[in-house]
Amino acid sequence: MTDETFRPATILLVEDNPGDARLVEEAFHEHRLYNACRHVTDGEQALDYLYGRNGYEGAPRPDVVLLDLNLPRKDGREVLDIIKADEALHRIPVVALTTSAAQADVEHCYASGANAYITKPVDFEKFIDVVKLFEQFWFSVVTLPR
Repeated sequence: MTDETFRPATILLVEDNPGDARLVEEAFHEHRLYNACRHVTDGEQALDYLYGRNGYEGAPRPDVVLLDLNLPRKDGREVLDIIKADEALHRIPVVALTTSAAQADVEHCYASGANAYITKPVDFEKFIDVVKLFEQFWFSVVTLPR
């Protein structure tokens, strides 16, 4: 990879739990400092960010959305459905990162076009490991669309 082709990745973290958001951001910073993690706390803010409205005008388009499902104001399942139904947004990879292990949620997410589904580990060290693996895979292995 040359400097001319390198571009830091932008991750949109949609997470209402401040502790989980902090763990994700700390794991990203510990593993790879140059990826930008943008954080919003509910589904409405996620859509505002993605559509560049209500204070998010000019926000960089995310390379990946890391989406909790159980969110206030607009549920993560609805956000996923909206993203994947919109011609302007549907190519952005969306990874569900949630406490739900319900098969119905897994099936809904994949049927709606989610690119991956990760159940949050309860154990702190395992949670950090999962976040690191997420970042390694999405930003070291996968080629993302521009």
